[in-house]
Amino acid sequence: QFRRGLPEVPIVRGDGNHLPLATASLDFLTYAQSWHWTDPDRSIPEALRVLRPGGALALWWNAAALDVPWIDAQTSRIERHFGLGRVVGGNGDGTHEALAASAGRLDFDRRHIRWTRRVPVGTHLANISSHSLFLVHGEERTAAFVDAERRHLLAVFPDGMVEETYDVGLLLAIRP
Repeated sequence: QFRRGLPEVPIVRGDGNHLPLATASLDFLTYAQSWHWTDPDRSIPEALRVLRPGGALALWWNAAALDVPWIDAQTSRIERHFGLGRVVGGNGDGTHEALAASAGRLDFDRRHIRWTRRVPVGTHLANISSHSLFLVHGEERTAAFVDAERRHLLAVFPDGMVEETYDVGLLLAIRP
């Protein structure tokens, strides 16, 4: 789909621990919902290697807005179903410190932005069941949760449209 829409933009496949890019070749590098899959001991030096002086590393995470009652209730049901402690979305806590420790002095900016969207119940359930927590517990346990959760959601959203609310945590680090 990306190639059809923007055929002139090259796509490069790699991973954050070993970027297949030239040293000092980028002005901007971003990880959206994916920094937690990297090894910071490797990914931070890689990010700094490929960024030009003055280049920016942007990391962001969508976290469920737990102050919204139905989201808090759903999170509690997830915790009970999988036998876990409090489930929270990745928000970059500790990333600032890891970058500072590995990279020396960087200029940082941290922002938090709230956003919402309305999606069909099925889309919402497909999204949450794609999270690693569900994937590691297997199809059977995930299907059991999704079936029960569909009933809960339709009681709260009888029109079948879920209003999801997220808090985005953005960390921007500028390379000296």
